[in-house]
Amino acid sequence: MRFLPISLAVMFALSPVLAQEKTGGPTDEKAQKTYKEAFKYLHERMTGAALDDFKKADKQDGGHCLACQKQMIKYGVKLGEWKTAEQAAEEMVGEAQGEKGMALAHYQFADVLLAEGLQKHKDELFARAHEEIGKALAAYAAFPDALYLDGMALAHLRQDDEAKARFEQYVKRMPAEDPDRQRALRYISRPELARARMAPPFAVTTIDGQRISMDDLQGKVVLVDFWATWCGPCREALPHIREVARKFQGEPLVILSVSLDDDEQKWKEFVAKNEMTWPQYRDGGFGGQVAKLFDVTAIPHTFTIDADGVLQEEHIGDASIEGKLKKLLARARELQSMGISPK
Repeated sequence: MRFLPISLAVMFALSPVLAQEKTGGPTDEKAQKTYKEAFKYLHERMTGAALDDFKKADKQDGGHCLACQKQMIKYGVKLGEWKTAEQAAEEMVGEAQGEKGMALAHYQFADVLLAEGLQKHKDELFARAHEEIGKALAAYAAFPDALYLDGMALAHLRQDDEAKARFEQYVKRMPAEDPDRQRALRYISRPELARARMAPPFAVTTIDGQRISMDDLQGKVVLVDFWATWCGPCREALPHIREVARKFQGEPLVILSVSLDDDEQKWKEFVAKNEMTWPQYRDGGFGGQVAKLFDVTAIPHTFTIDADGVLQEEHIGDASIEGKLKKLLARARELQSMGISPK
């Protein structure tokens, strides 16, 4: 699983001010056929074959298929096919028109390079990402997401003062309740966290109306539990989660169960009937906001996050997590007793 600084889902759904009006599907007849075949492969979960067809369709279209290029980036990054993802990003830069279009294209290229850098641990890639973001901001300065991404690139280059300056610029442009703004504030206080494998920032409203934000939980251990009422293994794992909630009651631990149910009423009835008294949120399926951020494709799926917000463990299926929780909670209690809380 790979967490990106700005998720690819967000990358293709940025603020309206930078949205591209045309879809950029292939115009060549052969390319159109190949493009449709690619989606058939996706439906059959044959991602590699789909990526090959998106590349083929783009080539048949003379390298002008914007929709193909977006898919090449998405699945190129997902599969670690970096040459393909970079090629598509370069083509998008070459095809971009207007200040906003150029800014978005350079930003997308930078996001690919940053993701590649995170996997390969190469400063050269972070430096190239920083260079591309500079071009994006030169084309369109009012681009908050580019400021955030540049902060991430600079932090990985260990240019912490410059990174903090970028995050400060981002914070000034975003509303107080924005999860990424909350995360940026933490990076300003502790830029080394930008180099850690942080759990993605998010904010949800639970079944009882409580707002929970990942970065509001600093200083506490967090267990995120993805499940659904229709999932047999999830129902089998429920007594274990319930026991964890009971066993660690009163400790600096927050359990958040994220349901992938479509049927809200069925979910509510199940939660009440089974006395699931810890925070509950319905995400509405694998395409839900939180499921996408955590790249969840199978359930039950749990993530254990420490008091700094750093991801420690993830498990698919029912798993023994008490030992890890005890260690993380011991550290959280120690910080509390010393009057120290992660910022």
